[in-house]
Amino acid sequence: MSALALSVLLSFVSAVAYAGGAIVQEQVAVSCPDGSYMPLRRAGWWAALALNGLGGLLHVVALACGPLSLVQPLGALTIVFALPMAALFVGRRAGAAAWRGAVMATVGLAGLLSLVGSADARSLDSAQRVAVALVTGGAVVALTCAGLAAHRHPAVRSVLLASASGTAFGMSSVFTKTVAVDWSDGIVLGDLPSLAVIGAFATAGVLLSQASYRGGGLAAPLATATVVNPVLAAAVGILMFGETFRHGGTGTVLALGCAAVAAGGLILLTTERLEQDPASAGAGPAPTGRDEEGLTRAGTVPEVPAQARPAHPDSAGAGLPESGPTPAAPADVRVPRGPAYDGTPYVPLCANIYAPLPVLNAHRSRVRS
Repeated sequence: MSALALSVLLSFVSAVAYAGGAIVQEQVAVSCPDGSYMPLRRAGWWAALALNGLGGLLHVVALACGPLSLVQPLGALTIVFALPMAALFVGRRAGAAAWRGAVMATVGLAGLLSLVGSADARSLDSAQRVAVALVTGGAVVALTCAGLAAHRHPAVRSVLLASASGTAFGMSSVFTKTVAVDWSDGIVLGDLPSLAVIGAFATAGVLLSQASYRGGGLAAPLATATVVNPVLAAAVGILMFGETFRHGGTGTVLALGCAAVAAGGLILLTTERLEQDPASAGAGPAPTGRDEEGLTRAGTVPEVPAQARPAHPDSAGAGLPESGPTPAAPADVRVPRGPAYDGTPYVPLCANIYAPLPVLNAHRSRVRS
């Protein structure tokens, strides 16, 4: 097998591993009751980390065997692989809008990455590293705070946290490339701060990606992180590493078009998720006929059997029936509902003012006798 074919095969397997890790992460986020960012006691979370680590390792090996212009676009297939895998293994089927958004994001990202040219290997100086770390760290913190503030809108919260995760992973890749360039001539102890930054960004990316799947589904956060990560790395490469787009001005225009297609796919995925949220979050409890005061209209009270109604305490010998149908209350009469209510409709005195007179007459006759 040639090196080019091996790199293609490893890229496909890497995308499948990334997709599997995302599916497991989403399932852990759904089943975790406390919504923890780091559910250390869940075996599924460790399995997701193992799958993501396998995907990253295979991606690095693929880059070593094949050109960057081929391997990076193939990594975008993670979104396309994740949807059928989720339907096959966990029964989560994606709608037509999710498929369109996923395909648009994948095609746009693949086209964008294929147009980014390579440059001579170079590293960042100390001032650039500090500036990039501070700016990117501030962006990650801002996106995380915005996502936590949008807790009432799970889709928006998920996309914001996934953007923060993709930003953290992208900057981790940038610093990894910088350290790799520095170590081409031997290990440099001065890169220890850069290694710490890599560990911090990688850890933040893992935790934020886990949080992005809670309440946000699978497609939208996965597509967002998959797009933001390489786009940010490519932007830093263009701005600081001297990389350019292929084919001059034409390539730049095509790259902008591909970026617009990828952004449209992300917007479509987010919109599709937003349309699902109001159906579940906006639907209140089913109407029960109760108003704010805990009262039920008489028309909604079920008919109580006659034998279940207690007899009036003064009805004995007064000629009043102890059983029989109870006249229905007027439609505008409210019936109090409470723990001690026996089901008998309540009618105000003004509705039948002469009802107690026979009882009073019977009581007065017994007293006289």
